[in-house]
Amino acid sequence: MFIRNREKSILELLLKMSGKHTAATLAASLNVSERTVNRDMRSIEKLLSRFDLKVLKNDNHRFYISGANENIFKLAQSLAKIEPMDFSSEERKLILLLKLIDEPEPVKLYSLSSGLDISVATLSSYLDELETWAQTCGLNLVRKRNFGVQLLGSESAKRKALGKFFQQYFNEDLIEAMFQLDHHLFLHTDGLILHYFQPDGLHAVQQAVNAGLESMGTDFAFADSDYITLIMQVYITFQRAGKGIRLSEADRADIAAEKEIISLVDSICGKVAEHTRIEIDITEKLYLAMFIKGSKQLRADAVYDDNVITGRDIKQLIAQVSEKIQFDLTEDFPLFQGLLTHLKPSIFRIRKNLGSYNPLTAEIKEKFPKLFAAVAESAAEIFQDICFPEEEIAYIVLHFGSALEQKIPKLHLRALIVCPTGIGASKMLETRIRSEVPYITDIHTSSIKEMKTKNLDQYDLILSTVRLPWEKHPYVYVNPLLSKEDVKNIRMYIQENIRSSRLNAMETTVQVAAAALPADRPTKTFGDLMDEIKDIHTSMTMLLKNFTVEVINTSEDYRKTLFRMADTCKRKGIITDERAVYNRLLEREKTAGLGIPGTNLALFHCLNEHVTEFVFQMAHLAVPCRLAGMDGKWMEVRNILLLLAPKKLSPVQREIMSLVSSSIIEDDNSILIFSSANEGLIREKLERSFYQFIKNKMLEE
Repeated sequence: MFIRNREKSILELLLKMSGKHTAATLAASLNVSERTVNRDMRSIEKLLSRFDLKVLKNDNHRFYISGANENIFKLAQSLAKIEPMDFSSEERKLILLLKLIDEPEPVKLYSLSSGLDISVATLSSYLDELETWAQTCGLNLVRKRNFGVQLLGSESAKRKALGKFFQQYFNEDLIEAMFQLDHHLFLHTDGLILHYFQPDGLHAVQQAVNAGLESMGTDFAFADSDYITLIMQVYITFQRAGKGIRLSEADRADIAAEKEIISLVDSICGKVAEHTRIEIDITEKLYLAMFIKGSKQLRADAVYDDNVITGRDIKQLIAQVSEKIQFDLTEDFPLFQGLLTHLKPSIFRIRKNLGSYNPLTAEIKEKFPKLFAAVAESAAEIFQDICFPEEEIAYIVLHFGSALEQKIPKLHLRALIVCPTGIGASKMLETRIRSEVPYITDIHTSSIKEMKTKNLDQYDLILSTVRLPWEKHPYVYVNPLLSKEDVKNIRMYIQENIRSSRLNAMETTVQVAAAALPADRPTKTFGDLMDEIKDIHTSMTMLLKNFTVEVINTSEDYRKTLFRMADTCKRKGIITDERAVYNRLLEREKTAGLGIPGTNLALFHCLNEHVTEFVFQMAHLAVPCRLAGMDGKWMEVRNILLLLAPKKLSPVQREIMSLVSSSIIEDDNSILIFSSANEGLIREKLERSFYQFIKNKMLEE
């Protein structure tokens, strides 16, 4: 099957958003005229006839593909394999960018236009677009008569820009290439992937990253978009180093990377070096460490309020958004966990200008205009030193949208969602499916790289937000926001592929079960609730029992005070190895400041296997010490707070850890109480916070 690039793009748009596009919107998406779209439609109609499909218009003059579902699936599979006969405008811009990034000297317009087989006028329009785009990446595109064209900027900015361009315009192609390489396809071809990546080299990088991530354990997880970003940046780093283009000392990343991140970088680079015979230095490794630190995600249930400032800001964000949308989410701890997991690396990315890619931004703005505006306004008010781009705001909106759609009925089909756009998007899609298709009971999510470990035969249906290059297992291609057309397609698939008797039995069971249950039925069993009450009681009792305030009248170093506090816990039998806990606290201090800005307090805290009980202690220093604050600035500290807990905690115990740390700076009065080092007042404050927590929990249940 022969097809031109623009025709393929139109078909992909119609498959992805059937019934959404007019000739005008297609023309706008492809940057062509409506006349061109209508002309291309004649060729597309001939092509579709081979699949027994047609392009029709609905009452709103919007195009949709009409025909049997299985024929639409065949079309999607065929499109995934077809190579168009010409380059798209995005491909030509990519080739242009690659040329300018590689050339240290100016390049003549004629040389560029002849190399791309386009006119100088078309080249000028491409350069206009590229010039504006390059500025957002910290680069400057210089164009002068009798001089040529040159891309100026730091080496690190060029690498970030190249990675951003690939993800912004070729994200699905990258995902598909990763999938194909993981299944040992394209490894022995001579051509480049996306005009840049050598298949065997990209595969070697992918294997090195996979091995490195697997060695780090389950707590060290990446969203698919971050996973692909890391693979790209590792490849770009070694590709540039192989050409003798290195990062300068001015490009050196100024970050405090954890030992585990440096260990991961060393592991990945060591394996890639074995394949390429290229060694990179510490400057290059710290550059890669930035992307890992900006991508790292803990499991949602492994999160507690690690940074009280970020935690406080997130709680304020939830409160403000709740007020604006008139729906109270302030007690939604999973929402808090999800935002904390997302925002900590997100803020790091913004501050380090690492960029962010969210393919759903425009759709999220259109789908949730009020929620988007509420989140954007609240984020600007609360995080005044950070300018969140729309891509990041859209991700935050997904977390709120997911929290708002948690009315999930009991269902009876088993489905797998393949969604590489991030945790918030997959959650959003899951909750939308549960509410729109009430006979799906068991929903699992998977990233592209996890697919090879799944037994796909165990699922009744597979839903994917990207094209999957396989034929053995049929799937339904859906938009991450689940349009009405997507819901219709899912229901049609179930009706056509699952026996009617089974479906009817399921629907009957669901209706009977729904009628038998009260509307406000509890989401936990009685046993779960009793376990939670036990955890709350045990944790709070331990914290109050182990709370002490010690006054230090000497001018000893704060580290000595910290060690003595750990030693006191050891002698009381609260921890088993005071030296290990002490060293972990100092490691945590090196990673990020622990002083609380705007106070005289510093919070040293960790979860550790050598801690057997919850611990909260305070040391009041007669002579203040100088520590780095959580905002990176130096500050004077008079009060050392020590908060410890066992490594393995239940979700409600993590809530209590967050409660203690956030209560310190809950308001000005709280700051005054903790700064006073008055044991009685602080204990009373903790008891009030615990009482309110229990009260909210009981009302919630």
